[in-house]
Amino acid sequence: MLAGTGCSTISYYSQAVGGHLKLMRARQPLVDVLADEATSPELRDKLQTLVEAREFAVTELGLPDNDSYSSFVETGRDAVTWNVVAATEFSVNPETWCFPVAGCVSYRGYFDRADADAFAADLAKENYDVTVGGASAYSTLGWFDDPILDTMLRGNDTRYVSTLFHELAHQVLYVKDDSNFNEAYASFVEQIGMRRWLEQRGESDRIAQYDSSLERVEDFVELLKLTRENLQAAFAKELDEQAMRAEKAAVFEQMKVDYEALKMTWSGYSGYDDWFKRDLNNARLVAVSTYRRYVPAFHAMYIEAGEDLMKFYEVARVTAELPANERRERLDAYLAALDATS
Repeated sequence: MLAGTGCSTISYYSQAVGGHLKLMRARQPLVDVLADEATSPELRDKLQTLVEAREFAVTELGLPDNDSYSSFVETGRDAVTWNVVAATEFSVNPETWCFPVAGCVSYRGYFDRADADAFAADLAKENYDVTVGGASAYSTLGWFDDPILDTMLRGNDTRYVSTLFHELAHQVLYVKDDSNFNEAYASFVEQIGMRRWLEQRGESDRIAQYDSSLERVEDFVELLKLTRENLQAAFAKELDEQAMRAEKAAVFEQMKVDYEALKMTWSGYSGYDDWFKRDLNNARLVAVSTYRRYVPAFHAMYIEAGEDLMKFYEVARVTAELPANERRERLDAYLAALDATS
């Protein structure tokens, strides 16, 4: 585990607190933005959709009824934060950083891209594989009234409504030091919420399209999982560093070949092409695949709860309260049961 010390730690917390407070000061009540004649029709439509989605989240999904996402911030940025993920040169296990509220997580977030790039560069000098990725939203877990950000509003409504559901799910349940649990749980709630949202709006015909997009995500994650396994096998060999680097490069080249074959099953969809244009490394794998492994386990948990969200939340909460090793074993058991029936 990497840990900052001294001035670097103080500097990190200072930028995190300062960046967050700047956002809080910039909040405008949604009612004011919607009533403002200067608000563009496109923005007004998106915000109105999120007002309706927020109400749906409370009444139909059992998500928190508070003042989160009742305000708006126009950041004018490409991302609200930039997250640095790192792994050692011959490992597919992410490095972690620990914080008072969030616990230990496998990324380090910055409000300024230059700060993120500088930290990533320092890690690279120590021979870490690193990647920097922008985040469109983040959750304070109910400690503050999080605003809707303009960075959340890119893409179509399924994207920004699902982001809203995802971030609110973190307020229902969050386990310190377990990013795998937290992100898979919130991703599952997001997916169930989107299907119910589309049904409620009489747009059931869009569910198939939404599910197809999720299937592509799962196919991509499965490709990353296979690549991780191939890398682990390569790293387990007793090779010198030069030979290990050659094995590692070969695995990533095969990943590119496998991706081209995968695209053939997607009827030409090429939405991940940009992902492959950047240099591939261990950190880029763990930045995506780590968080999605247990989504099917939560789906199995939901089925076990009779597809009742309130009962599902309780089963998930009981699982969350288990000691870390027992929690992982419980989720792995759900995955094993799924594999046995597939």
